[in-house]
Amino acid sequence: MKRIWIFVVIMLLLDLYVFQAVRFLSASLTPKGRAIVYGIYWAVSAAAAITVMLLPYMYYSGSRKKIIVYAFAIVIGLFIMKLICATFFLVDDIRRLFTYVFRSAGIVPMGKPGAGISRSAFLSWMGIAAGGTLFTSLLYGFSNKYDYRVRKVKLAFDFLPESFRGLKVLQLSDIHSGSFQNKEAVARGVAMAMEQKPDLILFTGDLVNDRAVEMDDYKDLFSKLEAPMGVYSILGNHDYGDYFPWPDRNAEHLAKEEAAGKRIPTDLQLQNLADLKEVHKAMNWRLLMNEHVVLEKGEHKIALLGIENWSNRANFPKYGKLHEAIKGAEHIPFKILMSHDPSHWDAEVKQQYKDIHLTLSGHTHGMQFGVEIPGFRWSPIKYIYKKWAGLYEEGEQKLYINRGFGFLGYPGRVGILPEITVIELT
Repeated sequence: MKRIWIFVVIMLLLDLYVFQAVRFLSASLTPKGRAIVYGIYWAVSAAAAITVMLLPYMYYSGSRKKIIVYAFAIVIGLFIMKLICATFFLVDDIRRLFTYVFRSAGIVPMGKPGAGISRSAFLSWMGIAAGGTLFTSLLYGFSNKYDYRVRKVKLAFDFLPESFRGLKVLQLSDIHSGSFQNKEAVARGVAMAMEQKPDLILFTGDLVNDRAVEMDDYKDLFSKLEAPMGVYSILGNHDYGDYFPWPDRNAEHLAKEEAAGKRIPTDLQLQNLADLKEVHKAMNWRLLMNEHVVLEKGEHKIALLGIENWSNRANFPKYGKLHEAIKGAEHIPFKILMSHDPSHWDAEVKQQYKDIHLTLSGHTHGMQFGVEIPGFRWSPIKYIYKKWAGLYEEGEQKLYINRGFGFLGYPGRVGILPEITVIELT
């Protein structure tokens, strides 16, 4: 609750700062016009602050959940928009401060009024235009969250056994079923996946946001995913329920954690994980928990390894044990690894497991926001994850990062659309 109030205070301070520019730009309006502009500005700001303050008391289910998710996304969009506006305003304020200091010291002469738009007005309008463009794109992105795209990739490997040449692998990742609000749209995505007629289907983690019950309405859909060589899956960081406020994480449990010096799953959290494993089983998905399977085709074999979540970032868990997963598969000439977090590739896979030829990951979602055009790719996630979407290669090893099937937090996508990956091994 304390964090909520801190955020509300930050919102208020930002509102006050941006309002100075709004007041400056509306100075030429009539008194009635200014009153309307001021009223709309503060009404929207007050509604945003009230929404944030009420969030801890809102019950997330059914149609109400949908309203809350969109309302919160709009509030965050407004906040980011004002931050962008404030950046431009701050540049102008710094410019004016230096101008005042230099003129007061006699370093530069007093300027003469010009006939065109002032630099202050120009920067203020630029700030509002930049912030408004971003906010509009975020609103437009609401319509893209189920706009599934099939990405086809051919990957060539020198060590691929002859029988597996032409193998079609379908990768899905980051379903986040707890965010879905349109079962019919999700069904279209599943149908698109099956239209690819894959030989093998691999799911690279984050089936749910927090709880196994989020799959209750979607098990029937995802159980339709079938392939001749099977459907295999792993866990992502969200699948462990680490981010959910479990009722039995009470004072007694917190004391237990303090004594142990680490976070300990509660009984309800452990039961939730057990239930989620049963969901995978019910859908005929083989969940790999730090283990491998040998896939055979003709007289040749490849090894498929699947580990629990392993991240090189401190705020995400290291449950994965690749040394256990690979045990017994060392002699297999070609290996595919499913590891949810792509930071694992640079931190451990490339360094210690040169015989893992292809690693499949997800996790980043491409931040659900960015630009991807021929010759240029950008997303804010690149400042957190050096490798964040698509194909990366080094020597004989390759990493492919799926952009995610679902969405989390922001109920939309801008530029980075939901992905169904089809990898053909050659």
